[in-house]
Amino acid sequence: MKVVISFSLMALILMGCANKNEGAPTAPPANLPVMDVAYQSASTETEFPVAIQGKNDVEIRPQVNGTLDRIYVDEGAYVNQGAALFKINDNTYRQQLNNAVAGLNAAEAALVNAQLEVEKLTPLTQNKVVSEYQLKTAKANVGIAKANVAAGRAAVAAAQINLDYTLVKAPVSGYIGRLPKKQGSLISTADPEALTRLSDTKEVYAYFSLGENEFINFKSTYGGATLNEKLKSLPPVSLVLSDESVYPQTGKIDMVDGQFDKTTGAITLRAKFPNAGGLLRSGNTGKVRISLAHDSSIVIPQDATVEIQDKLYVFVVDKKNAVARQPISISGKSGTNYLVKDGIKTGDRIVLKGFENLPDGAVINPESPKKVASKI
Repeated sequence: MKVVISFSLMALILMGCANKNEGAPTAPPANLPVMDVAYQSASTETEFPVAIQGKNDVEIRPQVNGTLDRIYVDEGAYVNQGAALFKINDNTYRQQLNNAVAGLNAAEAALVNAQLEVEKLTPLTQNKVVSEYQLKTAKANVGIAKANVAAGRAAVAAAQINLDYTLVKAPVSGYIGRLPKKQGSLISTADPEALTRLSDTKEVYAYFSLGENEFINFKSTYGGATLNEKLKSLPPVSLVLSDESVYPQTGKIDMVDGQFDKTTGAITLRAKFPNAGGLLRSGNTGKVRISLAHDSSIVIPQDATVEIQDKLYVFVVDKKNAVARQPISISGKSGTNYLVKDGIKTGDRIVLKGFENLPDGAVINPESPKKVASKI
């Protein structure tokens, strides 16, 4: 009888457990948005720090020594080519010119005298009154006198050049920089600091550098057999200013340096930007933004990825709607999207969001699958 009771109790216990399990239904699969992976057209943007210089950025230095008598311009002023900038005291150089002119006059007078001597001796020599030697000596003196005249003229020209150098003029049109020297200062051609800088900024140059690997990728990306052909095929570039605003006019990359810098291992490129409004000045900084079009690329939202230990993953959905974490590598960014290099292919499906707590193998209920056309 005890055995029967024991079996009866066991049966009741088993029935109770079965009823309890039947009362706890399993959770249904989560409804999550899913994207079909497909090729799309996109563009990537890469930025490089730049240093901006005027098209003509000239140091104004004195060509003669002396005292700075006058300053005709103010800092920041715009001047035209040929305008007077500085006046150096010219008393010494004017006196040197006067001495050179006097020396030239003496040399010219000596030449006339030597020529008269030849004219006098020529008939006397023909009549055998004087020797042939005396005539030859007179003719040699004429040659010496002509050389002295030429030297005198050169001395006058040199003195005139030095005198002209006392008036410093603008070699190009542009904006005046700082004026470290004041009126009355003693200036010298050996001064380490220039009188000022003159910047022609109607066009500006933005210089930036590429590393060796970046430059190899740069050359392989754009069409053209030669570097000049590649430069012509480059799209316009943008300039991002220091306040993150974009300069309203685009520029063009027009120069690649002839060699890599041995210290930095980088090569310099130059982009040219118009600057008729004068917004940009020499010394400005910013970033040049280069856009690259990609005709057929796998593009996914950045929000559809998760980063784990410096690696990017997506959650791929198989035919049975089970998810698996898949590592990917990217080739660039386009706005809020990634361009996928490898890891997934066209025809795959990935979870767009809500995957934070999904374990591998979890089954989901995909929301109406459709191809997402992201606006780049």
